[in-house]
Parts: sequence; structure tokens; C-alpha cells
Amino acid sequence: MITRIGITAGDIWHLLERQGKVSLNDIVKQVEAPKEITLMSIGWLAREGHVVLEGDAPDYLVYLRQR
Repeated sequence: MITRIGITAGDIWHLLERQGKVSLNDIVKQVEAPKEITLMSIGWLAREGHVVLEGDAPDYLVYLRQR
């Protein structure tokens, strides 16, 4: 499962590179993975400091952290 989470995290990363700020709901719709895996992947990216989540439920925006 950890491999699937990592692959999905990469897919999310590329999506955010292309589109900039994306709503959490749109990420779930656009990434070809189960919702649970997608959410775990976003959590992984957030924990590692690669993405920023802003806003309030249910309208979270996700984007890559600028370094």
C-alpha cells in the first residue's frame, strides 16, 4: 500500500505543478486512485512540507510550497 500512496503522491505533485492551486475535491476527482489513497497521499505530502492546505472544510485549496 505504501507504494501506491507514493505513486499517487507523485501524480498529485504533477497535477499541482500544472494547475497551481487546486481544491481538495478536484484533486480527488482528477487523480486516478481511490479517495482514501488520494487523501493519504496529500497527508504524506503535507507532512513532508511539500504542499500547503488552506481554507476551511469543505473548500480546502492545495498547492505546492514554494522553496
